[in-house]
Order: sequence, then C-alpha cells, then structure tokens
Amino acid sequence: MYMLTRSASFCRRVFPLLLVDMQIYLDYSATTPTRPEAIAAMQLVLTQQWGNPSSLHEWGKRAATVVEQARVQVAGLINAASPESIIFTSGGTEANNLVIMGIARLYAVPQHIIISSVEHSAISEPVRLLEMWGWEVTRLSVDAKGRINPLDLKTALRRNTVLVSVIYGQSEVGTVQPIEELGQIARSHGVLFHTDTVQAAGRLPIDVQQLSVDLLSLSSHKIYGPQGAGALYVRPGIELIPLLGGGGQEMGLRSGTQAVPAIAGFGVAAELAAQELPIETPRLIKLRDRAFALLAEIPGLIPTGDLDHRLPHHVSVYTKNADGEKLSGKTLVRQLNLAGIGISAGAACHSGKLSPSPILLAMGYSEKAALGGIRLTLGRDTTEADVDWTAMVLKQVLQRLTPDLSLVK
Repeated sequence: MYMLTRSASFCRRVFPLLLVDMQIYLDYSATTPTRPEAIAAMQLVLTQQWGNPSSLHEWGKRAATVVEQARVQVAGLINAASPESIIFTSGGTEANNLVIMGIARLYAVPQHIIISSVEHSAISEPVRLLEMWGWEVTRLSVDAKGRINPLDLKTALRRNTVLVSVIYGQSEVGTVQPIEELGQIARSHGVLFHTDTVQAAGRLPIDVQQLSVDLLSLSSHKIYGPQGAGALYVRPGIELIPLLGGGGQEMGLRSGTQAVPAIAGFGVAAELAAQELPIETPRLIKLRDRAFALLAEIPGLIPTGDLDHRLPHHVSVYTKNADGEKLSGKTLVRQLNLAGIGISAGAACHSGKLSPSPILLAMGYSEKAALGGIRLTLGRDTTEADVDWTAMVLKQVLQRLTPDLSLVK
C-alpha cells in the first residue's frame, strides 16, 4: 500500500495534468455544496412538514412554523432586529430585482438612481432596463483596485436621486466596498441605500443595525444552503411595489407559495454560518494569503482587486500575457479542469467570441488583460494542500502554454 501511495504521489508531481482523480473545488463564489445539516432539515420538511404555509389547518401550521423559524435564523445572520424584515425570494437575483424594480415602480415619472460600475449583472441589467425607460443612471467609477471613492457618491447625488445600490464584496475581484461610509452619505441626504451581500454574508460580519442600509440581498447557496432560496432585508418602514401579484405572501412583497424545504435549509445554513464565522473567516484569510503568496511566484500572474479590503475567501489574478483563446482566463479554467481543479474566469464567451470582463474594464484594465482574469474562491473543505497543489498545477499549465515567457516576470 505504501508503494502504491508513493507511486501515485510521484505521478501527480510529474504528470499532474494527466490525472483527474484528485478533485479540488475552488469555485465557492459560484456555489457551495449544501451542508448535511441543511439537507437534513430539508428532508424533514419534505417528509413531515410539507404543508402549504398559508393553510390554516395543522399541516399548514407546521410548514408556517418552519418558514418563521428560518426567518429568525436568517435575520440573525445580519443582526436584523425584526425577523419580519426578511423577505424570502428564489435567490439573490430576485432580491436584487425586487429592490431595483420595486423602488422604480413607486414613481410615475423616471427619477435618478446610482450604482457602481462593478455591480453584479443582477443589478446592472435591471438598471439598464430602467435607463431604457427614461431613468437617469449614474455609475460610480472605481480605482484600479475596484474600490469606490465615497466623495464620488456625494458628488453624484441629486435632488431626484431615489436609490443608491453598491455591491458589498465584488464577486470577480473580491474587493470590499466602504459600505458603512457610503450608506451614511446616502442616509444623510435622505436617499435609500441597498447593498448586495451575496458574496460577503456568512464570510464577513454584517450588522444591519450598525450599517446605514435600508435594503440588503442574500443568497442561500453561497453559504452552504440549497440553491433556489434567497432573501431581501427590508428595513421597517421602507416601501416597495412587489414584482409578483398573487396571494400576498412574504408580507405582501413576494406572492407565491414559499419553497419551504429550501427555506428551511437556508435557515439552518444561515444560523451555522453565523456561529462558525469567528473561526472560519480567519482560517479562510490565512488560506487566501497563502494562495496569493504562491501565485506571486508564478511568472505572468498579476493580482487583481484590493488586497487590503477583500473578501476573506477570494483570490483573483490575471494572466499578463493573455492572448485571445490561446491564453485566456477561460483557457486556464479548462486546463485546470482537466487536472481535476475547479476555478472560474471573468471573461465571457458570446456567440463564439470571447468578451473581456466588464469588471476589469471598469477598473481600467486593457481589453487584452480583461480576457485573462481568473478567480479561485475557497471554502469549508479547502485545505493548505489544495492551495499548494493548485498553485503548482497552474504554474505548470502556464509554463506549457507560454514556454518562452515562463521564466520572465
């Protein structure tokens, strides 16, 4: 057995790209595996608490109890004083759309809205629709690290500004925005403030009683809950027009029978994320910094995002010598996948043509550089060995793809 183990280890060192039996998942910002405790809660609902929460009989009451318990658990993750301020949705995208469209529909005449230039598409796309309908939109610029200057928000505010929405932690480059300061600026001018915390919640402490936020988006499957569930925190007194008409569930803001099993799993995942955060966040930061140190030794890889104000689990770089399909972020994703390692890229492929990352472009990178971004995001199952192995494989991939540049920084 020892000889077999040593032989396999030797082969991995010499021929890592030919072996796929070693599976390393480093795409936790895309989704996380549903934790066993959440699965157990979902199974209980599916088998014993499967009633319609709106029904008045015992079956409905059992399901309603599950939903309200999850509401308390999710509220606890962000220290919301009132569980009724948590509105369950199908995910972060719906929560974001409910904010943008729910505010916009309050006004008969188009107004002014402010977002950052590095928002997730779940914000930027509905805002683009508003712009087509006559709304004025200001997109706050960011520096080369992807961070907003709060003074720019002060300058951008107008008399008809009705909403500011800024992402808490950027999913592609990991930069964390000065949300507390931005929220204070918006509140001092009487403007509603929303933040998308899909990437940050469960990884950074978030307290809505400390932050000057009126609306905040969450997602279950980013914190080891099931896919298909999310939530919007709505500060008491804030008015929204619902996107869906129907039975008036979720305090009248999200009609439709609640997905009780998914909500139950979301609640459990939120409660456990809050409990584990003091230990898990420092562990992730240590792994993240180790990964950056190892990648810094690889010629041609340049860090992206803000290294000081950063999501604890997030590592992002770009390939200095990106050159279309020959060497792009997408190419590296495919190559590492062959080696059994899952990462992601920022550039997108549309109709067979590779498009640069809009986030890197907004940060001032050239189109060529914006083709070469990759993201490694860490999670509960990530170990030092995983980080070390991935760095070694990535180095070998780059040496193979760019042998003439492999020894030059």
